[in-house]
Amino acid sequence: MAELVEVRIVALVVSAIHAYEGRPADGPRSEPESVLREEVRIEAGLGIVGDRYFNQPVHRNAAVTVFDADAFEAAGLPPGLDPALTRRNIILRGYPIDRLTRRRTPAGERVPGAVFTLDTGSGPIRFQANRPANPCAWMDVVLGPGAFKGLRGRGGVRCTPLDSGTLRLGRATLGR
Repeated sequence: MAELVEVRIVALVVSAIHAYEGRPADGPRSEPESVLREEVRIEAGLGIVGDRYFNQPVHRNAAVTVFDADAFEAAGLPPGLDPALTRRNIILRGYPIDRLTRRRTPAGERVPGAVFTLDTGSGPIRFQANRPANPCAWMDVVLGPGAFKGLRGRGGVRCTPLDSGTLRLGRATLGR
């Protein structure tokens, strides 16, 4: 990794259920327990232990979502919103994570997403950035009107964990 950037992990979200299911007008499903964690265990190729997408073959390339909480400001959303409402697993500040997703060149060729690391002191964990974590209509319900449109292109990145390890809230290093 050539570039190391200091970031801060501000939220870790692990949910056993899919709360944003059905029609947004009906509201989210109730969680059986808090989704917020102080630390999470990542398993290579499988995801976050305890999360609804852990070891789900259909979600192997999207088992972990990483979101930049600073996207709220760029999206024109009011200050003070809880970034955990996006239901992204790893929410950080200090790096525009959406830049790491796969993309198309001007010639239309697909470029794979970047491999990056996150380290909160227990050793770096590599992630393969895959596709964008596009926002949905639920964002207008849980964050406020205009969030769905404002977060387009800023909804985070769906990743495959390449290493196992532990991440904690607080100071972290992102390697690129």
